[in-house]
Amino acid sequence: MSSILIKNGRIVDENRDQTGDVLIRDGIIEKIADDISECADTVIDAAGKAVLPGLIDMHVHLRDPGYTYKEDILSGCEAAAAGGVTGIACMPNTSPVNDNPEVTEYILLRAKHAKARVYPIASITKRMFGDELTDFHQLKRAGAVGVSDDGKPVENGEKMAQALQNGALAGLLPISHCEDLSIIDGGIINKGAVSEQLGVKGMDRLSEDSITEREISLAKRTGSPVHIAHVSTKGAIEAIRRAKSEGVPVTCETCPHYFILTEQELLKRDADYRMNPPLREESDRAAIEAAVLDGTIDCIVTDHAPHSAEEKRDFEKAPNGVVGLETSLAATLTALVHTGKMDLQQLCRLMSGNPARLLKVPGGRISEGEVADLTIVDLGEQWTVVPEKLHSKSKNTVFKGKNLIGKVKMTLLRGNIVFED
Repeated sequence: MSSILIKNGRIVDENRDQTGDVLIRDGIIEKIADDISECADTVIDAAGKAVLPGLIDMHVHLRDPGYTYKEDILSGCEAAAAGGVTGIACMPNTSPVNDNPEVTEYILLRAKHAKARVYPIASITKRMFGDELTDFHQLKRAGAVGVSDDGKPVENGEKMAQALQNGALAGLLPISHCEDLSIIDGGIINKGAVSEQLGVKGMDRLSEDSITEREISLAKRTGSPVHIAHVSTKGAIEAIRRAKSEGVPVTCETCPHYFILTEQELLKRDADYRMNPPLREESDRAAIEAAVLDGTIDCIVTDHAPHSAEEKRDFEKAPNGVVGLETSLAATLTALVHTGKMDLQQLCRLMSGNPARLLKVPGGRISEGEVADLTIVDLGEQWTVVPEKLHSKSKNTVFKGKNLIGKVKMTLLRGNIVFED
């Protein structure tokens, strides 16, 4: 029986904030107390540091199978561990698409010895073509925790309505990528002053707002839950806030870049700042931040989307997507916690507790009998994001060169140390 004793840490989750010790035995939190004197195989002095539940990122692209030159399951989980992330929900837009039990099982087999738990999100439709629903019950039995055609919406509204109902019956959370492709029509950044200044085709915010409204209507009609991915516009968040007040079963997520950055970053003509949906205007950034703080937004995720340097070289032709597993915690600490806008307990709810509940997976809290998935963080340590030092295979981060406050010093998965700085 292996044991670890964490001493003198500031132990924080959504329900607690105390200084004390945590005793871990065989991957489970056995005891939490002000002072534990029992012997352990390993003793970790966490004085001056925060002990948080491992983060659960419910929106990640691991690119495996099919695009492993960008990322693979092991490298993505190594990046996750370095960022304090112990659970990853991986999206199905791989090659082949995760639309059948064989691909789901492949992902789980590859993840067996990874440095984070991996939770497959299967596709809503076969090959993500939008016309034939996958077998949700079969995918659930294989190990999927949710369904999504992320990267594009399910264009047929009735198909999506059926998907919400099937998801509720199978116990799989439907996650919607809310963009009307006919409205986007080849746009590559937000449609507005910056796209005009750069002379490139913009993506109208109506594309996100309209599909968000549709999904809310379908959830209301069917009474079945839907989760809205990577919310980026003021209009979309207003619709979600209104729907929640009416009791519609809708939840949502956003990413740090949407409440920290704006489309002004695109003036650099650097494709590392291009993602989907795109960086928006200051009014959108402020609305997303406010929604994070008031609880309208349920989760902070990364939408970690690795691409090679070669793919990102041409500003206009590059694919959309940014990496984020190693910066999400520090970026959120810097922008919201250290500015006094949010406390650590709320951060734990958004980045660990709520994702665990939505996906119905272990973790998300520090309590006796819970899995020992933890991250130890020096809240005051400042560091500069150097892309070349990231553990991900791809280096396309929007925070390159930025100074962040809060550094992961150690990550434990199932009671084992998987990262140490």
